[in-house]
Amino acid sequence: MIKFLDLQKINSQYEQELKEAANRVIDSGWYLMGKELETFEENYASFCGTKYALGVANGLDALRLIFKAYIELGLMKKGDEVVVPANTYIASVLAISDNDLIPVFVEPNSQTYNLDSNKIEAAVTSKTKAVLTVHLYGQNSVDQQMIDVCAKHNLKLVEDGAQSHGALWNGKASGNLGDAAGHSFYPGKNLGALGDAGAVTTNDKELTKTIEALRNYGSHKKYENIYQGLNSRLDEIQAAFLNVKLKYIQNDINARRLVANYYLANINNPEIALPQVLSEEGHVWHLFVIRTKKRVELQKHLVEKGIQTLIHYPIPPHRQKAYREYNSFNFPITEQIHAEVLSLPISAVMEEDEMVNVVREINNFNA
Repeated sequence: MIKFLDLQKINSQYEQELKEAANRVIDSGWYLMGKELETFEENYASFCGTKYALGVANGLDALRLIFKAYIELGLMKKGDEVVVPANTYIASVLAISDNDLIPVFVEPNSQTYNLDSNKIEAAVTSKTKAVLTVHLYGQNSVDQQMIDVCAKHNLKLVEDGAQSHGALWNGKASGNLGDAAGHSFYPGKNLGALGDAGAVTTNDKELTKTIEALRNYGSHKKYENIYQGLNSRLDEIQAAFLNVKLKYIQNDINARRLVANYYLANINNPEIALPQVLSEEGHVWHLFVIRTKKRVELQKHLVEKGIQTLIHYPIPPHRQKAYREYNSFNFPITEQIHAEVLSLPISAVMEEDEMVNVVREINNFNA
Protein backbone atom coordinates (compact mmCIF):
# COMPACT_ATOMS: atom_id res chain seq x y z
CA MET A 1 0.00 0.00 0.00
CA ILE A 2 1.27 3.46 -0.92
CA LYS A 3 0.14 5.49 2.08
CA PHE A 4 -1.30 8.93 1.58
CA LEU A 5 1.07 10.18 4.28
CA ASP A 6 3.46 7.93 6.21
CA LEU A 7 3.91 9.81 9.47
CA GLN A 8 5.94 7.06 11.08
CA LYS A 9 8.44 7.15 8.23
CA ILE A 10 8.55 10.94 8.29
CA ASN A 11 9.23 11.16 12.02
CA SER A 12 11.62 8.21 12.08
CA GLN A 13 14.11 10.44 10.22
CA TYR A 14 14.40 12.52 13.38
CA GLU A 15 13.87 9.75 15.93
CA GLN A 16 17.01 10.26 17.95
CA GLU A 17 16.69 14.04 18.08
CA LEU A 18 13.00 13.84 18.99
CA LYS A 19 13.74 11.43 21.84
CA GLU A 20 16.52 13.67 23.08
CA ALA A 21 14.17 16.66 22.96
CA ALA A 22 11.49 14.78 24.90
CA ASN A 23 13.98 13.67 27.52
CA ARG A 24 15.29 17.20 27.86
CA VAL A 25 11.81 18.50 28.62
CA ILE A 26 10.97 15.65 30.99
CA ASP A 27 14.21 16.11 32.90
CA SER A 28 13.77 19.88 33.10
CA GLY A 29 10.63 19.64 35.22
CA TRP A 30 9.20 22.64 33.30
CA TYR A 31 6.37 21.77 30.91
CA LEU A 32 4.58 25.01 29.98
CA MET A 33 5.73 28.49 28.95
CA GLY A 34 9.41 27.73 29.29
CA LYS A 35 12.68 27.86 27.36
CA GLU A 36 11.63 25.41 24.65
CA LEU A 37 8.66 27.59 23.72
CA GLU A 38 10.76 30.74 23.86
CA THR A 39 13.35 29.17 21.56
CA PHE A 40 10.74 27.94 19.10
CA GLU A 41 9.03 31.33 19.00
CA GLU A 42 12.35 32.98 18.20
CA ASN A 43 13.20 30.36 15.57
CA TYR A 44 9.81 30.43 13.90
CA ALA A 45 9.66 34.22 13.81
CA SER A 46 13.06 34.16 12.12
CA PHE A 47 11.85 31.53 9.65
CA CYS A 48 8.82 33.64 8.73
CA GLY A 49 10.72 36.93 8.83
CA THR A 50 8.40 38.47 11.42
CA LYS A 51 9.21 40.34 14.62
CA TYR A 52 6.99 38.08 16.72
CA ALA A 53 5.75 34.50 16.90
CA LEU A 54 3.50 33.19 19.66
CA GLY A 55 3.00 29.48 20.26
CA VAL A 56 -0.61 28.45 20.87
CA ALA A 57 -2.51 25.19 21.25
CA ASN A 58 -3.51 24.67 17.60
CA GLY A 59 -4.12 26.37 14.28
CA LEU A 60 -7.79 27.14 14.93
CA ASP A 61 -6.90 28.89 18.19
CA ALA A 62 -4.23 30.90 16.37
CA LEU A 63 -6.90 32.42 14.13
CA ARG A 64 -9.45 32.72 16.95
CA LEU A 65 -6.95 34.64 19.05
CA ILE A 66 -6.08 37.05 16.25
CA PHE A 67 -9.70 38.14 15.84
CA LYS A 68 -10.31 38.11 19.60
CA ALA A 69 -7.30 40.39 20.06
CA TYR A 70 -8.50 42.81 17.39
CA ILE A 71 -11.82 43.01 19.23
CA GLU A 72 -10.08 43.68 22.55
CA LEU A 73 -8.03 46.39 20.85
CA GLY A 74 -11.23 48.04 19.64
CA LEU A 75 -10.48 47.45 15.96
CA MET A 76 -13.41 45.08 15.47
CA LYS A 77 -16.72 44.44 17.19
CA LYS A 78 -19.53 41.91 17.22
CA GLY A 79 -21.35 41.89 13.88
CA ASP A 80 -18.39 43.09 11.82
CA GLU A 81 -17.67 41.18 8.61
CA VAL A 82 -14.65 39.19 7.47
CA VAL A 83 -14.18 38.16 3.85
CA VAL A 84 -13.16 34.51 3.60
CA PRO A 85 -12.86 32.05 0.69
CA ALA A 86 -15.95 29.88 0.33
CA ASN A 87 -13.92 26.72 -0.32
CA THR A 88 -11.73 26.73 2.76
CA TYR A 89 -11.60 24.19 5.57
CA ILE A 90 -14.22 24.97 8.20
CA ALA A 91 -11.62 26.07 10.79
CA SER A 92 -11.16 29.37 8.93
CA VAL A 93 -14.87 30.10 9.29
CA LEU A 94 -15.08 28.88 12.89
CA ALA A 95 -12.41 31.40 13.89
CA ILE A 96 -14.62 34.18 12.56
CA SER A 97 -18.00 33.09 13.90
CA ASP A 98 -16.58 32.09 17.29
CA ASN A 99 -15.81 35.78 17.80
CA ASP A 100 -19.35 36.85 16.81
CA LEU A 101 -18.02 38.17 13.53
CA ILE A 102 -19.78 37.46 10.24
CA PRO A 103 -18.07 35.41 7.51
CA VAL A 104 -18.62 36.79 4.02
CA PHE A 105 -17.92 34.01 1.56
CA VAL A 106 -16.18 34.81 -1.71
CA GLU A 107 -15.52 32.38 -4.52
CA PRO A 108 -11.99 31.14 -5.24
CA ASN A 109 -10.08 31.25 -8.48
CA SER A 110 -11.06 28.03 -10.27
CA GLN A 111 -7.45 27.26 -11.25
CA THR A 112 -5.46 28.06 -8.10
CA TYR A 113 -8.29 27.30 -5.60
CA ASN A 114 -7.26 30.37 -3.61
CA LEU A 115 -9.39 33.44 -2.86
CA ASP A 116 -10.04 35.35 -6.10
CA SER A 117 -8.68 38.83 -5.54
CA ASN A 118 -10.85 40.15 -8.38
CA LYS A 119 -13.96 39.40 -6.32
CA ILE A 120 -12.97 40.81 -2.93
CA GLU A 121 -13.90 44.47 -3.39
CA ALA A 122 -17.47 43.67 -4.46
CA ALA A 123 -17.96 41.89 -1.13
CA VAL A 124 -16.75 44.82 0.99
CA THR A 125 -19.35 46.79 2.96
CA SER A 126 -19.20 49.40 5.70
CA LYS A 127 -19.06 46.52 8.21
CA THR A 128 -16.10 44.74 6.61
CA LYS A 129 -13.03 44.85 8.81
CA ALA A 130 -10.74 42.10 7.48
CA VAL A 131 -9.88 39.67 4.73
CA LEU A 132 -8.91 36.19 5.87
CA THR A 133 -6.97 34.68 3.00
CA VAL A 134 -6.13 30.98 3.03
CA HIS A 135 -2.97 29.60 1.42
CA LEU A 136 -4.86 26.49 0.40
CA TYR A 137 -2.97 23.24 -0.23
CA GLY A 138 0.31 25.10 0.35
CA GLN A 139 0.17 27.75 -2.38
CA ASN A 140 0.54 31.44 -1.52
CA SER A 141 -2.75 33.31 -1.95
CA VAL A 142 -1.60 36.91 -1.45
CA ASP A 143 -1.14 39.21 -4.41
CA GLN A 144 -0.79 42.95 -4.93
CA GLN A 145 -4.45 43.41 -5.76
CA MET A 146 -5.47 41.87 -2.45
CA ILE A 147 -3.05 44.11 -0.57
CA ASP A 148 -4.29 47.20 -2.45
CA VAL A 149 -7.97 46.44 -1.73
CA CYS A 150 -7.19 45.99 1.97
CA ALA A 151 -5.26 49.26 2.05
CA LYS A 152 -8.00 51.14 0.17
CA HIS A 153 -10.73 50.02 2.59
CA ASN A 154 -8.57 49.96 5.76
CA LEU A 155 -9.01 46.20 6.19
CA LYS A 156 -6.79 43.89 8.20
CA LEU A 157 -5.21 41.19 6.04
CA VAL A 158 -5.06 37.97 8.05
CA GLU A 159 -3.36 34.87 6.67
CA ASP A 160 -4.52 31.33 7.33
CA GLY A 161 -1.09 29.76 6.93
CA ALA A 162 -2.04 26.34 8.25
CA GLN A 163 -0.79 24.64 5.07
CA SER A 164 1.87 26.98 3.75
CA HIS A 165 4.97 26.94 5.98
CA GLY A 166 7.82 28.25 3.84
CA ALA A 167 5.81 29.46 0.83
CA LEU A 168 7.20 32.73 -0.53
CA TRP A 169 5.81 35.75 -2.38
CA ASN A 170 8.15 38.47 -3.61
CA GLY A 171 10.83 36.97 -1.38
CA LYS A 172 8.72 37.20 1.78
CA ALA A 173 7.44 34.15 3.62
CA SER A 174 3.91 33.06 4.36
CA GLY A 175 3.07 34.43 7.78
CA ASN A 176 4.69 37.77 6.95
CA LEU A 177 2.49 38.92 4.08
CA GLY A 178 -0.34 40.57 5.99
CA ASP A 179 -1.10 42.03 9.40
CA ALA A 180 -1.14 38.70 11.23
CA ALA A 181 -1.15 35.00 10.45
CA GLY A 182 -2.33 31.80 12.07
CA HIS A 183 -0.31 28.60 11.64
CA SER A 184 -1.06 24.96 12.35
CA PHE A 185 1.48 22.30 13.27
CA TYR A 186 -0.99 19.41 13.20
CA PRO A 187 1.03 16.19 12.72
CA GLY A 188 0.19 15.91 9.02
CA LYS A 189 1.39 19.42 8.14
CA ASN A 190 4.69 20.10 6.37
CA LEU A 191 5.95 21.28 9.76
CA GLY A 192 4.13 18.88 12.02
CA ALA A 193 4.28 18.39 15.76
CA LEU A 194 3.52 15.06 17.42
CA GLY A 195 0.19 16.37 18.59
CA ASP A 196 -1.80 19.57 18.23
CA ALA A 197 0.15 22.82 18.05
CA GLY A 198 -0.11 26.25 16.44
CA ALA A 199 1.32 29.76 16.30
CA VAL A 200 0.54 33.37 15.50
CA THR A 201 3.04 35.52 13.62
CA THR A 202 2.88 39.29 13.26
CA ASN A 203 4.95 42.48 13.28
CA ASP A 204 2.36 44.25 15.44
CA LYS A 205 3.63 44.78 18.99
CA GLU A 206 0.24 45.65 20.51
CA LEU A 207 -1.42 42.65 18.90
CA THR A 208 1.36 40.44 20.24
CA LYS A 209 1.00 41.75 23.79
CA THR A 210 -2.74 41.21 23.66
CA ILE A 211 -2.49 37.64 22.36
CA GLU A 212 0.20 36.83 24.93
CA ALA A 213 -2.41 37.51 27.59
CA LEU A 214 -5.40 36.04 25.77
CA ARG A 215 -3.73 32.66 25.25
CA ASN A 216 -3.04 32.51 29.00
CA TYR A 217 -6.50 33.06 30.53
CA GLY A 218 -6.30 36.76 29.65
CA SER A 219 -3.38 37.25 32.01
CA HIS A 220 0.09 38.74 31.76
CA LYS A 221 0.62 38.26 35.48
CA LYS A 222 -0.56 35.23 37.42
CA TYR A 223 -3.99 35.68 39.02
CA GLU A 224 -4.43 39.09 37.39
CA ASN A 225 -6.76 38.81 34.40
CA ILE A 226 -7.29 41.81 32.15
CA TYR A 227 -9.24 39.92 29.44
CA GLN A 228 -11.66 37.02 29.29
CA GLY A 229 -9.06 34.81 27.69
CA LEU A 230 -8.46 31.21 26.68
CA ASN A 231 -6.17 28.42 27.76
CA SER A 232 -4.28 28.02 24.50
CA ARG A 233 -0.62 27.42 25.18
CA LEU A 234 1.90 25.50 23.09
CA ASP A 235 3.45 23.07 25.58
CA GLU A 236 7.16 22.59 26.05
CA ILE A 237 7.40 19.09 24.57
CA GLN A 238 5.69 20.03 21.31
CA ALA A 239 7.81 23.19 21.08
CA ALA A 240 10.90 21.03 21.53
CA PHE A 241 9.76 18.65 18.77
CA LEU A 242 9.06 21.58 16.45
CA ASN A 243 12.51 23.02 17.10
CA VAL A 244 13.95 19.74 15.84
CA LYS A 245 11.81 19.55 12.73
CA LEU A 246 12.08 23.23 11.81
CA LYS A 247 15.78 22.67 11.04
CA TYR A 248 14.84 20.33 8.20
CA ILE A 249 11.76 21.99 6.73
CA GLN A 250 13.47 23.45 3.67
CA ASN A 251 14.84 20.01 2.75
CA ASP A 252 11.34 18.60 3.15
CA ILE A 253 9.84 21.34 0.97
CA ASN A 254 12.39 20.62 -1.74
CA ALA A 255 11.56 16.92 -1.58
CA ARG A 256 7.84 17.64 -1.88
CA ARG A 257 8.49 19.84 -4.89
CA LEU A 258 10.29 16.97 -6.61
CA VAL A 259 7.23 14.76 -6.15
CA ALA A 260 4.87 17.49 -7.33
CA ASN A 261 6.98 18.29 -10.39
CA TYR A 262 7.07 14.60 -11.30
CA TYR A 263 3.29 14.42 -11.10
CA LEU A 264 2.88 17.62 -13.13
CA ALA A 265 5.24 16.42 -15.85
CA ASN A 266 3.91 12.89 -16.16
CA ILE A 267 0.18 12.73 -15.38
CA ASN A 268 -1.49 12.99 -18.77
CA ASN A 269 -4.92 11.42 -18.34
CA PRO A 270 -7.47 13.73 -20.08
CA GLU A 271 -9.97 13.04 -17.26
CA ILE A 272 -7.65 14.75 -14.76
CA ALA A 273 -7.24 18.48 -14.12
CA LEU A 274 -3.85 19.26 -12.60
CA PRO A 275 -3.21 22.12 -10.15
CA GLN A 276 -2.00 25.44 -11.53
CA VAL A 277 1.29 26.64 -10.05
CA LEU A 278 1.85 30.39 -10.03
CA SER A 279 5.50 30.17 -8.96
CA GLU A 280 7.89 27.49 -7.76
CA GLU A 281 8.76 29.38 -4.57
CA GLY A 282 5.11 30.14 -3.84
CA HIS A 283 3.97 26.53 -3.44
CA VAL A 284 5.18 24.12 -0.74
CA TRP A 285 2.82 21.29 -1.69
CA HIS A 286 1.18 20.43 1.59
CA LEU A 287 -1.30 18.69 -0.70
CA PHE A 288 -1.23 17.70 -4.36
CA VAL A 289 -4.84 18.08 -5.40
CA ILE A 290 -6.22 16.98 -8.75
CA ARG A 291 -9.78 17.33 -10.02
CA THR A 292 -11.95 14.88 -11.93
CA LYS A 293 -15.64 14.44 -12.57
CA LYS A 294 -15.04 10.72 -12.01
CA ARG A 295 -13.64 11.05 -8.49
CA VAL A 296 -15.51 8.09 -6.99
CA GLU A 297 -14.38 5.78 -9.79
CA LEU A 298 -10.78 7.03 -9.73
CA GLN A 299 -10.47 6.71 -5.95
CA LYS A 300 -11.86 3.17 -6.12
CA HIS A 301 -9.42 2.30 -8.93
CA LEU A 302 -6.44 3.63 -6.96
CA VAL A 303 -7.47 1.77 -3.78
CA GLU A 304 -7.63 -1.45 -5.79
CA LYS A 305 -4.10 -0.74 -6.99
CA GLY A 306 -2.86 -0.15 -3.45
CA ILE A 307 -2.76 3.65 -3.55
CA GLN A 308 -4.36 5.65 -0.72
CA THR A 309 -5.94 9.03 -1.48
CA LEU A 310 -8.00 11.53 0.53
CA ILE A 311 -10.59 14.20 -0.22
CA HIS A 312 -9.84 17.73 1.04
CA TYR A 313 -12.69 18.60 1.55
CA PRO A 314 -15.96 16.86 0.56
CA ILE A 315 -18.40 19.46 1.99
CA PRO A 316 -17.81 23.23 1.83
CA PRO A 317 -18.46 25.29 4.98
CA HIS A 318 -21.65 26.91 3.70
CA ARG A 319 -23.18 23.44 3.19
CA GLN A 320 -22.35 22.17 6.68
CA LYS A 321 -25.09 21.62 9.28
CA ALA A 322 -23.08 23.81 11.63
CA TYR A 323 -23.81 26.76 9.34
CA ARG A 324 -27.45 26.13 8.45
CA GLU A 325 -28.00 29.85 7.95
CA TYR A 326 -25.79 29.67 4.85
CA ASN A 327 -27.03 26.35 3.44
CA SER A 328 -29.12 28.07 0.77
CA PHE A 329 -26.17 30.09 -0.54
CA ASN A 330 -24.94 29.21 -4.00
CA PHE A 331 -21.23 29.17 -4.82
CA PRO A 332 -20.90 27.13 -8.03
CA ILE A 333 -17.10 27.26 -8.32
CA THR A 334 -16.67 26.20 -4.70
CA GLU A 335 -19.24 23.45 -5.00
CA GLN A 336 -17.63 22.09 -8.16
CA ILE A 337 -14.21 22.08 -6.52
CA HIS A 338 -15.47 20.22 -3.45
CA ALA A 339 -17.25 17.68 -5.66
CA GLU A 340 -14.20 16.93 -7.81
CA VAL A 341 -10.98 17.27 -5.77
CA LEU A 342 -8.82 14.30 -4.85
CA SER A 343 -5.52 14.51 -2.98
CA LEU A 344 -2.70 12.24 -4.11
CA PRO A 345 0.08 10.85 -1.90
CA ILE A 346 2.86 13.37 -1.43
CA SER A 347 5.53 13.72 1.23
CA ALA A 348 9.24 14.24 1.71
CA VAL A 349 9.77 10.48 2.13
CA MET A 350 8.04 9.20 -1.02
CA GLU A 351 10.16 6.77 -2.98
CA GLU A 352 10.66 7.06 -6.73
CA ASP A 353 8.89 3.78 -7.44
CA GLU A 354 5.87 5.03 -5.46
CA MET A 355 5.65 8.17 -7.59
CA VAL A 356 5.96 6.07 -10.75
CA ASN A 357 3.18 3.73 -9.59
CA VAL A 358 0.83 6.60 -8.76
CA VAL A 359 1.33 8.22 -12.16
CA ARG A 360 1.02 4.91 -14.03
CA GLU A 361 -2.27 4.00 -12.37
CA ILE A 362 -3.76 7.45 -12.89
CA ASN A 363 -2.79 7.41 -16.55
CA ASN A 364 -4.20 3.87 -16.90
CA PHE A 365 -7.52 4.92 -15.38
CA ASN A 366 -10.40 4.77 -17.85
CA ALA A 367 -13.78 4.68 -16.15
